[in-house]
Amino acid sequence: MPKHIIETVTFRLKDGVDRAAFAQSAIEMNAYVTGCAGFVARRLSTTDDGLWVEHIEWQDMTAAKAAAAGIGAAEANRPFLAAIDGPSVTMTHTELEVSVN
Repeated sequence: MPKHIIETVTFRLKDGVDRAAFAQSAIEMNAYVTGCAGFVARRLSTTDDGLWVEHIEWQDMTAAKAAAAGIGAAEANRPFLAAIDGPSVTMTHTELEVSVN
């Protein structure tokens, strides 16, 4: 059985983007993410200096790639995506080895 995949995305917001408004747009994007096949969990956090870190757990790499391919098509995702400074984005996919809840 394949291991779950952790998608980790780090990014910064564009200048002038309000943190609370961005957090609200992240909440509004939950409908898309949770509706994707293979979704397990999502967490979004930020550092004091404005680096955002998103972790999304998927059942497998196929689910992670399918969700990424469709993210821009959903109207509700656009405010979240528009607030992100594109050149600052990094994304990695790793296999989950240990998880404690």
